[in-house]
Amino acid sequence: MKKDLELEKRWGKLLDGLKETIGKKPADLNGVLFLIGVQELGQGTKTFSKEQKQDLLHIAVCKVLSLAGFYELDFIDQDGWPHWNLIKELPHFDLLDQEKLLKIQVLDYFEKEYQIEIN
Repeated sequence: MKKDLELEKRWGKLLDGLKETIGKKPADLNGVLFLIGVQELGQGTKTFSKEQKQDLLHIAVCKVLSLAGFYELDFIDQDGWPHWNLIKELPHFDLLDQEKLLKIQVLDYFEKEYQIEIN
């Protein structure tokens, strides 16, 4: 229970920090994952199709889970889109635990990739 409260406190600080940086607070985990996907794609902000938005979420999930050893970058295609390989089986979690894992990994992503300490 205490760990959950600490996670939510850190998550709130991340959302507040993103609001300061981009001028808008992401609504939820998917909003943050979308931002990470756009960042990892590296093509700047533009209009994406629905399918591309789903692909951006996939890029973000693979990237943040790669920090825990679940995925590795396989290649970047001719359009600049990264492709990932699953290298370690993901644990079977219910929806809440999946969300917790992703939030922890997103926080880890910002701390490792941008040297932002979120306490």
